[in-house]
Amino acid sequence: MTHLKAGDKAPYFKGNDQDGNPVSIDDFKGKKLVLYFYPKDSTPGCTAQACNLRDNYNVLLDQGYAVVGVSADSEKMHKNFIKKNNLPFPLIADTEKEILENYGVWGKKKFMGKLKYGIHRTTFVINEDGVIDEVIKKVDTKKHTNQILDLDK
Repeated sequence: MTHLKAGDKAPYFKGNDQDGNPVSIDDFKGKKLVLYFYPKDSTPGCTAQACNLRDNYNVLLDQGYAVVGVSADSEKMHKNFIKKNNLPFPLIADTEKEILENYGVWGKKKFMGKLKYGIHRTTFVINEDGVIDEVIKKVDTKKHTNQILDLDK
């Protein structure tokens, strides 16, 4: 699991979104960013999480947040996932797993009783200075926006 914590400088990232456009942390200088890592497009938990962020997107924008999702799926898979669920934010295709490894979310995990490598669902809330304000490791896919905005505390 990630070694990153609140107060750490967010690692640099750059990758292509669903349309092949480059997206990097530099695009969000002076802005707050919700950078969320999820296992796989079009699976139940990942769809619930993405749709929760979609349904609350304007609330997040009003609070000054940009939203970017990252998984190891391809640009084409992301494009289909966005279209199917009408997602208003970009998804980075990290097929080489560079961003996943830099953020410490790629590693061994138990799935259906077996140990395998995969993405640990994790969200980083990054402030305007590029510093991590919060790391959410136990993501509630159906109430994720509440976790980000600390509405359930």
